[in-house]
Amino acid sequence: MMCHLTMAKSILITGGARSGKSALAERLVQDIGPDPLYIATAQAFDGEMEDRIGLHQDRRGPEWGLIEAPLDLTGALAQAGTRPCLVDCLTLWLTNLMLAERDWREEADRLAALIGTLPGPVVFVTNEVGLGIVPETPLGRAFRDAAGTLNQQVAGRCDEVFLCVAGQPLKVKPHGS
Repeated sequence: MMCHLTMAKSILITGGARSGKSALAERLVQDIGPDPLYIATAQAFDGEMEDRIGLHQDRRGPEWGLIEAPLDLTGALAQAGTRPCLVDCLTLWLTNLMLAERDWREEADRLAALIGTLPGPVVFVTNEVGLGIVPETPLGRAFRDAAGTLNQQVAGRCDEVFLCVAGQPLKVKPHGS
């Protein structure tokens, strides 16, 4: 594997739908050490989403711990201690915050401030939603803009950033930059 978490304490992996982000993140977290923790932000509101969640669970296997955190991501990270964590994904978390009419900017600020203080390594997964057409609806445009802002905040605080394209990671921000 071309990327390692031996020096980096925090990594952001971004990319499009089905780009291989989650699988890459899972491999990275498992490479760190035993007792990995998966912090899930998804909520299964329909059968299709239940199937997606099931695929992720099957791929990870039983050795992973789980915290479901559709809204309280900073609380879940605080519970993790020194365990290697995978947060999947920030864009679903943002969706949940916006639909719950929570102040996503305040939550994003709290998350960004927490990243440098975490005692254990963490890998964040997020979607890159700003590369396509301009969304037709005001809500779609607001979400696209919010996701871009959130991703920039988290990327600015993470030690490394990768863009996943067709299952291949491209290092965008090397450790120490």
